[in-house]
Amino acid sequence: MTSASTCTWTGAPATLGNWRTAPHNRWAFHHVREIVPSAEIRNDPGHVHPLAQGEQIEMPAVDTREGALAYDDLMEKIDIDALVVAQQGKILHERYRNGMGAGDPHILMSVSKSMLGLLYGVLSDRGLVDINAPASDYIPALQGTAFQGATIRHLLDMRTGVTFDEDYELTEGLIVDYRKSTNWNPLAAGDPVIDLHDFLLTLRETHTGHGGPFNYVSPCTDLLGWIVERVTGLPYAQAFSQHLWQPLGAERPAYITVDRVGAPRAAGGVCMTARDLTRIGLMIADGGNGVVPQSWLHDIATAGDPKAWDTGGFAKDYPGWSMHYRSKWYVIRDKGPILMCVGIHGQNLFICLNTGLVMAKFASFPTALDTSGERLGLRLFQAIRDTR
Repeated sequence: MTSASTCTWTGAPATLGNWRTAPHNRWAFHHVREIVPSAEIRNDPGHVHPLAQGEQIEMPAVDTREGALAYDDLMEKIDIDALVVAQQGKILHERYRNGMGAGDPHILMSVSKSMLGLLYGVLSDRGLVDINAPASDYIPALQGTAFQGATIRHLLDMRTGVTFDEDYELTEGLIVDYRKSTNWNPLAAGDPVIDLHDFLLTLRETHTGHGGPFNYVSPCTDLLGWIVERVTGLPYAQAFSQHLWQPLGAERPAYITVDRVGAPRAAGGVCMTARDLTRIGLMIADGGNGVVPQSWLHDIATAGDPKAWDTGGFAKDYPGWSMHYRSKWYVIRDKGPILMCVGIHGQNLFICLNTGLVMAKFASFPTALDTSGERLGLRLFQAIRDTR
């Protein structure tokens, strides 16, 4: 059953300066194109992959240290905006809150990275990009930057040695310059006007060699977005549409935020509906369904390096789980395995490869990072999986 709540927007304007902060984000996250410039990712209305309504499931409670947390209480606790559960092409549960509806695109944040990872599987299969080649083969200006010597594979797996402090609470430094270059933060008086590509070329420092531990650096994904444009000869939104979105059978157009000269925020700026994100999950559960090569999906599920993960910065957030990261996807190496996308403020896609169960979740966490909230979403998915 589809349900929606009334909008929680209070009338205070969401602006470029506050759109990612509570309470403004509850409205802004599904109205991003009204705040940040964007480019449309066109679907093909004549080729829409159907989603049938299946028998609706009862959503389970989630066990926590404080006891069982009922589903409705969990929705409130972790600020869920939309949640869709599906299996074998059928929607088993669907719910919307905070003014969202089934037709509203919501920002993916870093789930956008995982979408790029799928796109690279298609481009590699078509011979448009060599995954093992240095990134500077495609963008010679990278010579002399922190990216020199990094291969496409290093960038896909977040195993570069690039120095970049991805602390979302910082109010100055490289991460703030980065956000300004992508058009996500307003310029202050006297700030230089810099675009995303120029910003990438300013990154000069490394703290280790490429190919080492997992090192989460969002600009690596934006660099891969730049390379997509080089190898396809198309703007990123058009390449995404042609090679992924239209073949998927997406029901609605998606869009991506762009900087002052049209460069895409491939690391976090894609916006789509919960149902279309669910279609991505079902496509993967179906072995790629002719959209993404099955061999690429198998590689994601099996070929990541657990040692690189264990020595990286995120392992502490998932204690007790055997995991790896491959081609912009998190993989939990237990029953399934579970393929997982993660975006700040509570965005997720979960796929259990054994059962074909899929859960797409959008949220508006008040803070960018809420590891306890993220784990609750994962536990909800695991609880559903264990009943199937």
